[in-house]
Amino acid sequence: MTMSDDDILAPRKSRSGSRSRATFSGTEPRGPIIDQDGREIRPETLEQGFREFRFEFGQGNPLGGNPFGNLTREQRIARLEAIARLLDVAFILPGTNIRYGIDGLIGLIPVVGDIITAAISLWLVREARALGAPWYLTARMLGNVAVDGVVGMVPLAGDAFDVMFRANMRNMRLLRRWLDKQPRI
Repeated sequence: MTMSDDDILAPRKSRSGSRSRATFSGTEPRGPIIDQDGREIRPETLEQGFREFRFEFGQGNPLGGNPFGNLTREQRIARLEAIARLLDVAFILPGTNIRYGIDGLIGLIPVVGDIITAAISLWLVREARALGAPWYLTARMLGNVAVDGVVGMVPLAGDAFDVMFRANMRNMRLLRRWLDKQPRI
């Protein structure tokens, strides 16, 4: 039995003679809203959450288009150190004392992985420059990234070099030494 277009657009009455009472407009909730722990969520709480949850990266953003906000110098340095640790020494090889990071893991993907990790490392150098690092320091940091990127392109041996060389940790050590020599304001 096939349905006609009229039945699809205007459903016929049910066999009992009354129309269906179900509305599918989506405006009225049909029951309580339950979270993943089985607790009921009040609708006004949900509406408040939706009003507060938004992304605005344009001119109307009080953060000025920066999703990280106005971080202090120490917060920016802490963020850079955390990223460097994640890239270079976040994990320990089981049964050994060898530390490696996602730089070594992503680097296992031929060419593309090395380009991705080099781009992240270059971002760290850019952030160091934004913190006021002089040209000679950023040149050394760029040299570390270049050595890590070029040698990292070699299959397998380059990945082992990535694990041992730790260019991002070297760069953060250089930056930290320079920052420690700067006068406190």
